[in-house]
Amino acid sequence: MLLQETSAGDRLTSAAARGDLLEVKKLLQHDRIHPDCLNRFGKTALQVMMIGSTPVASELLKQGASPNIQDAYGTSPAHDAARSGFLDTLQVLVQHGAEVNIPDVSGCLPIHLALRAGHIPVIAYLAPLSDLQHRDREGNTPSQLAAILNPRLASIFELNT
Repeated sequence: MLLQETSAGDRLTSAAARGDLLEVKKLLQHDRIHPDCLNRFGKTALQVMMIGSTPVASELLKQGASPNIQDAYGTSPAHDAARSGFLDTLQVLVQHGAEVNIPDVSGCLPIHLALRAGHIPVIAYLAPLSDLQHRDREGNTPSQLAAILNPRLASIFELNT
């Protein structure tokens, strides 16, 4: 990768990580930096953005960022949004083609991570979109994990099976 490309990726990912929408727009539109340009750590702006900054996510996706790029651990932006409980960001990702049935290296789908973190609105949103028969590396389906962690969540899964 050229030094200039890395520098561009660093500038874009830095602006995204700060949640600086105006700078992200400037870099994408005026400086014409590709939204999937990598920084020096091999990450895209969508992977490192301030995950609760839905406007930044929207702008990156509108400009062509891929919502399904995974890091070395298999973590996608949908995994990050689900784990952090940012429903608005997750919805924008899904509207732009984010796949919620791609596991990370531990076999977890985004719904597994939302369950572990206890983000009920995210769980309710993901349940009808997720493969509820998918098992993580520990062998748990989302409904089994819910029964272990919070039996009150069983009703969400009863509606979606």
